Amino acid sequence: MNELIPVPEKELNQVQATGIAGLIEQFLLSQDVKESSRFTYKRALKQFTQWVEANEVTNPDRNTILAYKAFLSGNGLSPLTVSGYLTATRQFFKWAESMKYYPDITRGVKGAKKTRGFKKDPLTVDQVKDMLRFKTKTLQDKRDFAILNLLVRTGLRTIEVIRADVGDIRQTSGEAILYVQGKGRDSKDEFVLLTPESLNPIYAYLKARGRTEDTDPLFSSVSDRNTRQRLTTRSISGIVKERLRGIGLDNGRLTAHSLRHTFATITLKNGADVMAVKDAMRHQSVNTTMIYTHTIDRMANGAERLFKL
Repeated sequence: MNELIPVPEKELNQVQATGIAGLIEQFLLSQDVKESSRFTYKRALKQFTQWVEANEVTNPDRNTILAYKAFLSGNGLSPLTVSGYLTATRQFFKWAESMKYYPDITRGVKGAKKTRGFKKDPLTVDQVKDMLRFKTKTLQDKRDFAILNLLVRTGLRTIEVIRADVGDIRQTSGEAILYVQGKGRDSKDEFVLLTPESLNPIYAYLKARGRTEDTDPLFSSVSDRNTRQRLTTRSISGIVKERLRGIGLDNGRLTAHSLRHTFATITLKNGADVMAVKDAMRHQSVNTTMIYTHTIDRMANGAERLFKL
């Protein structure tokens, strides 16, 4: 392995006395991040320390990080997950260098290469109609229909749905909107427009549910053990998956997140402006939204259609 950048003996002695696990604890305590982010860092760095110990690495250098990256990539993890583990490791060593404990041996090591396009497929218009075509006699039926309908008509993420409270539905300029706590956000500072087609099933469900407070979850459990408690992302995913299977769509590429892709695909096909779709989906970059337009154009104008003999 390559030689490490020399570190003063005082700092080396401190590293050896504390150990990498001790330094990681110091690092975690020093981070001004949300508790969920701190937990993500801790879990990722635990993976790194376990790998270092298993490989009996005593003096890690840049080649160590490259070998660790290869291990993660060859272990069946997605490029996104690999990049997440590497990001945590990179942040740790940047901090260690800033504290003069250890050089940043991750400098210049890139994350895993992301695959092009999306991992989930959208539904067709006919498939959406089939998905929303079911009787809503019970409270659970009304709730599940309202959730499915909301997801596909607004492009919400499952985490945004479970975070929503009854009082997050408001009227602004004569329009109904739902304020949401978006991905990576600390507050509900974004919103989606609720058309009558999106809103009416929610109101029908809330009416059947009975008295609610503004701070109550918009969608709640109907089970005896957790009645009126907030749903989880797993339960939302299960509702979607069960309904898709019910109409004969049992495919690993069709999940709750597919409804988000369906919203983008259908609205763009119907002539929506790409920037309007970006805002509705709360994408940080229009480049993410443009992936949908590229796919739509590619399918509509495929050069393969012009191959003639």
